[in-house]
Formats: sequence, C-alpha cells, structure tokens
Amino acid sequence: MRHRLRALVAVSATATALLLTASCSGGATGPGSAGPGGGSQSSAPATPAPQIKISPAKGATAVRPDKKVVVTAAGGELGEVTVQAGGKSLEGEFDSGRTKWVSKGPLRPSEAYTVSVTATGQGGQATATSSFTTLEPTASQQLRIADITPNIKGETVGIGMPIMVRFSRPVGDKKTVERAMQVTPEKPVAGAWRWIDDSLAIYRPAKFWPAHQKVRFTASLAGVRAGKDVYGMRDYATTMKVGAAWISSVDTRTHQMVVRRDGKVVQKMAISAGKATTREYTTTNGVHLTMERGNPVTMISPGKKKGDPGYYKEIVNHAVRISNSGEYVHGAPWSVGSQGRANVSHGCVNARPDQAKWFYDNFHRGDVVKIVGTNRALEWNNGWGFWQMPFKQWKKGSALTAA
Repeated sequence: MRHRLRALVAVSATATALLLTASCSGGATGPGSAGPGGGSQSSAPATPAPQIKISPAKGATAVRPDKKVVVTAAGGELGEVTVQAGGKSLEGEFDSGRTKWVSKGPLRPSEAYTVSVTATGQGGQATATSSFTTLEPTASQQLRIADITPNIKGETVGIGMPIMVRFSRPVGDKKTVERAMQVTPEKPVAGAWRWIDDSLAIYRPAKFWPAHQKVRFTASLAGVRAGKDVYGMRDYATTMKVGAAWISSVDTRTHQMVVRRDGKVVQKMAISAGKATTREYTTTNGVHLTMERGNPVTMISPGKKKGDPGYYKEIVNHAVRISNSGEYVHGAPWSVGSQGRANVSHGCVNARPDQAKWFYDNFHRGDVVKIVGTNRALEWNNGWGFWQMPFKQWKKGSALTAA
C-alpha cells in the first residue's frame, strides 16, 4: 500500500508539471498568433473608405446664388463630381490632389440642385448624393435685361451700330455684371463697354465694325450678384448681323451728299442743310448714325407753339433720323431749287424726293452719315453720336477699366 501511494503521488506531480507547462505555452497566443491548429484567430483593422463632405448641406434651402458648392474627400481622391439643375451641369475645378472640388460661376436662382460624388482610396470606393435649393429672389431682388438694341429678328445693321443694353433696375455691382457680358465678332476688333447711367451700358468697337459678319452678344447673368441682395435671373444671347459698309458723306459747304457702299460710290445727291440763322437751325457736324425711319413724319419746331415766331409744322416723306435733336435726311420738294446751291432747312438734310426715297429704302440702322462744314458739333450723347467720343475716352466709362 505504501509503495502504491508513492507511485500515485509521483504520477500526480508529473501531471501537475505537464499542466503548468501547457498553461505557460497557451499564454503567448493572441490576436494574429497561431492557435493549436496553426490558423489565424483574427485580422488587422480594415482601412475605412473615403469620407465625402458636401456643402451646402443636404436639404439646405434658400441658398444664395453666389455661394460655392464645395466637395471634399478625406482618405482618398475624388472621382466624378456632378452638380445639376434643370438639365444643366455646374462646372467646377479640382485641387492638385483631387481631394477638393469647388464650383465655378454662380448658381441659378430658384433651382433645385442635385449633387453626386464618387471617391476612391485604399479602403475602397465611396459614393454620396445630396440636394439643395437656391434662393427665390423677390421682385425687388431681381435683375433682368429690359431691352437689347439691336435685337430685331433678321435685321441687318450698319458698321457703326452699337450694342445697347438696358437693365430692369439700377446695377450696383457694375464690374461683376460687365464681366458677365461678352461681345464676340467673327472678325475680331477691340471694343469696350461704357456705362451711360446705372441702368444702361453701351458697347462700341474702337473702329467701325468690319463689314459682312456676325457679332454675338451673351450675358451670363443667371445668379450673378448685381448688388446687395440683387441677383441676375436668367442668361441672354443674341446675334447682330453687320452688313455692307454704307457711309454717306455730307458737305454743307458744297451742298452735296455722296453715298458709298463698301468704298464704291453708289449715289450722289444735291442737298440743302440747315440755314444756320440760329443754333437749332444749324446742322450738326460729326459722325452720325442712322437710327430709325418714318414715312411720313410730322416735324414741329421745338419749344415753340403755333403763333410764335419761327413756328413750323411740316409733314415730310421718306425721313431717316440721324440725331435726337430733330435731324433727318428726308425728301423736300419745296427746297429742290436750293438743293446743291444753298442751305435753307431747319437743320435737316433736304434731298430730292426720288433720291430721299432711295436713301430711305436702302439704309440700315447704324449706317454712318458724316457731316462737315458747320460750326455746331454733334454731342456724343445726341442720338447715337457715340463715335464723336474718342475711343480712349470712351473706354474710361467701363467698370473694368481700373480692374
């Protein structure tokens, strides 16, 4: 019995030692270590996919049109960024690392925008979508173009024709609005805008337009901030067709008018100009443009009523206006005897009825009429007398001159 007890104690001690040994070996097993079967118990933490952030925030409303759309990606690079409203995409630019995208140009007012983004990184690909709506300006916050001249469908204009843009309200930020207006002729020539007042901007080239071409005018005004809390509501575009170079030269001293088309003489006319007994009866010197026509036109002495000395009221045929101070080229059967010999009119250019009709039938708005021989200069703002101002001075009226 005693020997058997010793043997059991010895076996028990050996088993205890083996258990202790096994326990020490098991303590080294941890995440990623081989277990009893040699396999992996767990893996390293996964790299997360890129995190995409979009501004304006999802669901934002009344977003100002001058606000930028900004998209960023953390932990990866941006792939495709699409920002759309009304079937039109908003352009933008990526930074050098393609981790940031910023929109270019303004947002369109009163629009619902959707944003779709993809990004890729070591953690895989991520996508994100968002939407927001822009501010709907009140009536007092809206800027529109009330009138563009010329803008008559199918019209051909002369080489002196300016582009005149009248806005629906005064423009506070003229630089931004002017920057949004572009004039693109098929035959390039230098030109500039001039702000006549807060609501009227006029564009003219440094020299007459090259003949026989089209000139494109665009105004990308939608969303443009035109002043404090004032935004452009829509874009505009029109094309002006410039025809032949019609230039009429009038000499009040020789009482002659010569009409040239593309440099070739097509008509010579004996005329009678203003009798110059007063300033208002003196024909203005300088570069005039043909503005409009009428047949007939009733002409009444300015500033006088019936019975006053010098009062007149005459109905004339085939009249083509060349200034706002009452000057026309028109038919005058009553002065045919003086035409080519003396100046007897109230300031207009009188012509023989058949030749006045020819001029009436062939003129275009913006054709050039150069008059010499008197001591009264046409003011640059009398009618379309814009060519009376040297271009160097003209372009000083641009809001971007100092920019």
